[in-house]
Amino acid sequence: MYHESIVSELLDWIEHNLDQSLTLDTIAAKSGYSKWHLQRLFKSFTGQTLGTYTRQRRLTMAATELRLTQNSVLRIADKYQFDSQQTFTRTFKKQFNTTPAVYRRMESWPSQGLCPKIELEESDTQAITQPVAIFEPQQPKPEFEWMGIKPAPSYNCQKTAWPKWISPLDGVTSKSC
Repeated sequence: MYHESIVSELLDWIEHNLDQSLTLDTIAAKSGYSKWHLQRLFKSFTGQTLGTYTRQRRLTMAATELRLTQNSVLRIADKYQFDSQQTFTRTFKKQFNTTPAVYRRMESWPSQGLCPKIELEESDTQAITQPVAIFEPQQPKPEFEWMGIKPAPSYNCQKTAWPKWISPLDGVTSKSC
């Protein structure tokens, strides 16, 4: 649960900083984890690598901006931290199977290639609706049993229990030097 909240906060932070320079080093510094552990943690919760998710979200935001604004392709490429318009066009074409200019002029707005933001809170509600196995708590074992020494039976402090302890000691005498 703790790691899920960290990944969820990281997803929100990435979403608000898609137009900034986001490298694995800066994201790892933000999270406080090593790059290796962060990649592993992120993939276990989202199913994709951190770099792939960030790139797909940037391209989705760029595609949205292509459709809703008149900003030039170069300006959008620069805003979402692509090195050049050629790099942006090549990467855009891999995800959307068309160039940014053609995508902007399409009659309909195709959803193919769009990458929605991952929301981890939905998994919390799904987990609640699934059946949960409930186990009865186990009784803790006495400390000495693991060494092979069995503890003496516990008796309540009642008068009926004392004769069981005292009777074997009646015939024992103490010899002292």
